[in-house]
Amino acid sequence: MNERQTLKAGCQTYTWEMLGSAFKGNADDLLRAISAAGYTGIEITDTMIPPYADRPEPFARALADNGLTLVAFACGSRSGFTEPDAVKADLAMVERALRFTAHFPGAVLSLGSATVMSPGPLDEKFATAGSFYNAAGERGKTAGVSVAVHPSSHHNTLLSTREDYDRIMSLLDPILVGWVPDTGHILRGGQDIVDTLRTYQDRIRYLHLKDVDAAGKWSMLGQGICDLPAVVDVVAAGPNFNGWLVLEEESDQAAADLTAAVKANRETLRSYVA
Repeated sequence: MNERQTLKAGCQTYTWEMLGSAFKGNADDLLRAISAAGYTGIEITDTMIPPYADRPEPFARALADNGLTLVAFACGSRSGFTEPDAVKADLAMVERALRFTAHFPGAVLSLGSATVMSPGPLDEKFATAGSFYNAAGERGKTAGVSVAVHPSSHHNTLLSTREDYDRIMSLLDPILVGWVPDTGHILRGGQDIVDTLRTYQDRIRYLHLKDVDAAGKWSMLGQGICDLPAVVDVVAAGPNFNGWLVLEEESDQAAADLTAAVKANRETLRSYVA
């Protein structure tokens, strides 16, 4: 385990975002709920940041009022980062996001999974995504913000299997672009999770913790097939890991009772983060 880092527990706001129109709250409600559940960090998405979009100073005050640290600001795009005609607009979005994230020391700009949005050769999709992520990393270096990619197993993702991971990693500059591994998505991609984490250990910036059952259905943390002790040991030993274990919950239990689900996951993590 990496002795340079103390493990810390954060929470990702997609758990609320997945409810769609059924969620009637705002960012302040998320901050209060995450703090009350016992987390000390938050990863918030560009979809859930209102009313604080482009207003970092008030958001910093709201974080402090709730005893929270911004772990990461997560952004996606309707282009899936694979459409050449959208790269210019996507990089403009990255620059706006970097200006916001730069106000929070240590926070990472997390960019969503490359996704197939239109017909065409996959070689071209990978090339566009790799070029985009590297360009975003260059801008992050200038802004003093770490940039990382977060692959997923969702519909039409370009980044799911180990072959996909190997391919995108070969295109990325490891100095400019880090990695946010997600345990649930890696398992849903049929990967040997420990081997994948070890292979790209030096690229890990922080960790998304989720669980799935043997069929790939989302499960509460500790109730699926994720070998949590092995995963945490490998990730925590990474030379660029910042100490944050970020829990994200997409199971049916979360949809039925979100507050209970995020609290239960926090309790599951108590053996690692008091």
